[in-house]
Amino acid sequence: MRHFIRHPVSIPIEVRAGEHAGSELRPAGNVSLGGLEFDSDSEIAPGSLVEVRIPLIEPTFATCGRVAWCRRTGDSFELGVQFLDADEAYRTRMVEQVCHIEEYRRSVQRIEGRELSAEEAAFEWIHRFAGQFPEAGNEHS
Repeated sequence: MRHFIRHPVSIPIEVRAGEHAGSELRPAGNVSLGGLEFDSDSEIAPGSLVEVRIPLIEPTFATCGRVAWCRRTGDSFELGVQFLDADEAYRTRMVEQVCHIEEYRRSVQRIEGRELSAEEAAFEWIHRFAGQFPEAGNEHS
């Protein structure tokens, strides 16, 4: 069984790979502890090195990965990117938590009308959801 982290759809992700620099990607499904999966308007060859960026995070989060697979799905492509090492996988997991906290902050404001600071949102999210977040190193169980 794999443990996946779903990337919040409202948080944009960008990829930079040669002529595809700056392409915005839409999260298709999952962020695993070993990689990312996206929908992309562009085909990127397996084996290509890419930079994945999350510009919402200050400073902008960026990591490198290698395209593991790319397959056409209608008018777009599903793209799988593997992290280059365990340190990057762990760092990305931490950033994903920040993205989930930001999504929680936005959701509370939209649904409940409560304005939360980043710290307040983090405190609430940790108490409500951190126990459900996959642990690093548990990609297979």
